[in-house]
Amino acid sequence: MGAIKKDTLICLDCETTGLDTENDEIIEIAVVKFTLDKEIASLDYLIDPKRPIPEESIAIHHISDDMVQGKPHIEDVLDEVVALIGNYPIMGHNVGFDIKIIEAALRKHGHSKSITSNEVIDTLRLARLYGEAPKNSLEVLREHFNIPEEGAHRAMNDVIVNIKVYERLSHGFKTTEEMLNRLTRPIAMRTFPFGKYRGMFFREIPIDYLHWASHQDFDEDLLYSIKQERKRRRKQKPFFESCNPFKDL
Repeated sequence: MGAIKKDTLICLDCETTGLDTENDEIIEIAVVKFTLDKEIASLDYLIDPKRPIPEESIAIHHISDDMVQGKPHIEDVLDEVVALIGNYPIMGHNVGFDIKIIEAALRKHGHSKSITSNEVIDTLRLARLYGEAPKNSLEVLREHFNIPEEGAHRAMNDVIVNIKVYERLSHGFKTTEEMLNRLTRPIAMRTFPFGKYRGMFFREIPIDYLHWASHQDFDEDLLYSIKQERKRRRKQKPFFESCNPFKDL
């Protein structure tokens, strides 16, 4: 790999029947091979999941049962999908989910290929590293960087926006190797990302909640951030000691 603008990457996004990567199904998949200078190739398919699409999922992506009727099944397009992805680094927003559900489809249908060995660039983690957007969702990042809206929450629209967001978030790096190397290390987050303390700074969160959260199956950045805050508090001197005028005598 050379200069970051010249390297070829894959950006992909899936819409699904739900969030269970083992048991839910892909209903739309979009993949774009690109450099920051140009688009090289792409595919975009609506997929018949062979089951009804839950209403709560339709509310998010607006893909109905009627829209996927008569469309290809996922096994009909997997060869084309993995051929386009190849061995290139895969970029996307919280893209681990998309990789897992594609990988599950490959296994279910006895496909010999795998995409789990590809390098991964998650723009959610790059956004945490950037740290200047009010939130790290793709939509908020689009607004933060004044990127034009592409339309409904659909796979190809999200891919197009994601590539533009990636371009902005990559500005601090000269090479893709430099970026990938930084992403091997955990990133300190500014605020808690969900639940009753969503949006709060870690220093504002009760210590008993941080203790509980430190034992959950959260991603490495969140666990690292929790650990750093707990460490900071352990080092912090009690108030009466720090205010004692005779402490150095």
